[in-house]
Amino acid sequence: NKNTGTNQKDSSMLTEDENIIDVRFAVQYRLKDPMEYLFNNRDPDMAVVQAAETAVREIVGRSKMDTVLYEGREKIAIDLALAIQAILDSYKTGIFVTSVTVQNVQPPEQVQAAFDDAVKAGQDRERLKSEGEAYANDILPRAKGTAARLIQEAEGYRARVSAMAEGDALRFKQIYSEYAKAPQVTRDRMYIDTMKEIYNNVTKVLVDTAKSNSLLYLPLDKIINQVTTEAQQAAQLQGAALPGVISPNAISSPTPSAAPSPAERTPEKRDGLRSRDRGDR
Repeated sequence: NKNTGTNQKDSSMLTEDENIIDVRFAVQYRLKDPMEYLFNNRDPDMAVVQAAETAVREIVGRSKMDTVLYEGREKIAIDLALAIQAILDSYKTGIFVTSVTVQNVQPPEQVQAAFDDAVKAGQDRERLKSEGEAYANDILPRAKGTAARLIQEAEGYRARVSAMAEGDALRFKQIYSEYAKAPQVTRDRMYIDTMKEIYNNVTKVLVDTAKSNSLLYLPLDKIINQVTTEAQQAAQLQGAALPGVISPNAISSPTPSAAPSPAERTPEKRDGLRSRDRGDR
């Protein structure tokens, strides 16, 4: 048995997508029939080289450059071994191909720099693609969560507004039913309720002195008692905040909110009322 190898020297080949690449490979073979090896061919080793050249150009010619350079090397080696063996069997060389090893595949030296740039651009593309997918995986769940929250808030707002509108409509229907029974009474009642609600928040009293000669009565006793009670409550709250300590401000000078006692202002108010009463008369 003879076990030798051969290296392909002329390695420039054209791919299916019209790119030129250099392919270096080795063919390992052994003798399977010495009679055929010695007598059927003048130079069986050269027959192996020629069969290898023919097979590799055919296989690379129907393959794309990226397939030959990257993912298709193992398949190309297997196809080369089968193709070379078929050619050698047709010549009856008595040789059996044991293996084919693709050693190196690269573009020609004249375009190596441009090819490296293209490879780098492809790597950058894959990197940017991965970054984009990572960003999408990060932002999409948050966007979906925000959208779901906004939808829930909108649904809650819709339910709240609908409930308020239904309540107002029900109240209006009830008022209308009462109004249909007694229009004037319902109007007066609504007017009184409205004015009561307004006057509860009013702190001023307006008197028309030009058209009225009646004496205005002010509940001074109630006002004095109310102010005194509020002052006592404020003092108790201040004492609770600082137990056992009397604030110097409370002794030396009154606070801005501590107004003069209504009892002290009562004579002036009464004199003002008497003067206004004399003026009206």
